[in-house]
Amino acid sequence: MKPIDAIDAAVEEEKTISLYAASKKIQPRAVDGQYSRLRWAAVFLTQIVFYGLPWLEWGQRQAVLFDLGARRFYLFGLVLYPQDFIYLTGLLVIAALSLFLFTAVAGRLWCGYACPQTVYTEIFMWIERKIEGDRKARLRLDESPMSASKFGKKSAKFSIWILVALWTGFTFVGYFTAIRTLAPAIVGNLLGPWETFWILFYSFATLGFAGYMREQVCKYMCPYARFQSAMFDKDTLIVTYDVARGEPRGVRSKKETDADKALGDCIDCNLCVFVCPTGIDIRKGLQYECIGCGACADVCDTVMTKQKLPLGLVRYTTQTAVDTKLSKADTIKRVFRPRILVYGSILMALTIALFVSLAMRTPLRVDVVRDRAALSRMVEGGQLENVFRLQIMNATELTQEYRISASGMEGLKMASDEVVSVGPAESRWVPVRLRIPHGASSGSHPIHFEISDAQGKAKVSEKAAFLVPR
Repeated sequence: MKPIDAIDAAVEEEKTISLYAASKKIQPRAVDGQYSRLRWAAVFLTQIVFYGLPWLEWGQRQAVLFDLGARRFYLFGLVLYPQDFIYLTGLLVIAALSLFLFTAVAGRLWCGYACPQTVYTEIFMWIERKIEGDRKARLRLDESPMSASKFGKKSAKFSIWILVALWTGFTFVGYFTAIRTLAPAIVGNLLGPWETFWILFYSFATLGFAGYMREQVCKYMCPYARFQSAMFDKDTLIVTYDVARGEPRGVRSKKETDADKALGDCIDCNLCVFVCPTGIDIRKGLQYECIGCGACADVCDTVMTKQKLPLGLVRYTTQTAVDTKLSKADTIKRVFRPRILVYGSILMALTIALFVSLAMRTPLRVDVVRDRAALSRMVEGGQLENVFRLQIMNATELTQEYRISASGMEGLKMASDEVVSVGPAESRWVPVRLRIPHGASSGSHPIHFEISDAQGKAKVSEKAAFLVPR
């Protein structure tokens, strides 16, 4: 064979190997059971709060509103300013510790029951099942050629998905722009560009993540799946397949034979795989793709009931309980181990501290800024004057009158109004002129501003410096 012919033959034998396997669309089967009902209870609870909260009024305003333009956050009776960022930090720390605690106790509870990705995927799949049918019907529909019936079902499903996504985007923006003004603006085509962008963006994200990407978000985009194992140990409650009881698996005959007696309880029906929203086989052990929803446990209990076998072949339990055959009571006792008690104690202490701090919070904020245009100047009577600007933020929802005073230097007097009025939940800049008699030593002298309301309930002291030139 000529060299050129040998090269041509080698080229013909070459094969293209893809580095990435094409993902197959997962069509989970519907399942009913205790964990499924808990999951739907979480769906209803979270969505009632999410969709309903923006419409709730508190006095004459929206109960929960993050008004970024006015730099005020309304949380029922609280009015928070950017200066109250420490409370948001505390809330995030509490949320992180809660996640650590729940994960150490019972695995990915957040992922399986309350994560927005799980919640909206459940909603979108429920719509899909109602229109296209359960798993087998959807698989047949996907494999069938395009027809009027298929086009109608797909169009109806997609249209309802879009409506749910748009309503979700509208509700999300309603937390930042008062929803009772947002709705008329949409109807009257008066919506601003930013509101339009965020409604469409959040709607597109909801439609894409919950309608199409689904388990891909949990498997490839969510970082929690990657580091969850760092928070697990052998006493963490997770969805577990009892290998000792289930193996060797196999289909049982109608008449019990000696071969059937040698089999485990698992009949290898694969229903645990068909109902899994991420398409894994729990019988292969704990996998990072498992979101802990318990769907496999529900369907396995159904099969065990039909087979007249004990429930719990797939169940929430710990690795220690499976290995040592612990009872349920002993398993629960081991769950509340020192690690959990430490997490719980820290979480409780931080939560109490946050609420106590909010309860004792002074509904008044003051910022002192020196007037750069006139650092120090001589005025009538040979007095020396410094001008300051005070930003007074009224964190109550009533008009307040505040008294301003200053101290720290001999002969220090105010040459401006001592009482100012600030509207409810407003922020006002107030110019303040301070004067001292001529003859004070040059340099920077520390002084204090004191601002208090008429009732004496709120009082704030702020430091400043009075400049005396050489």
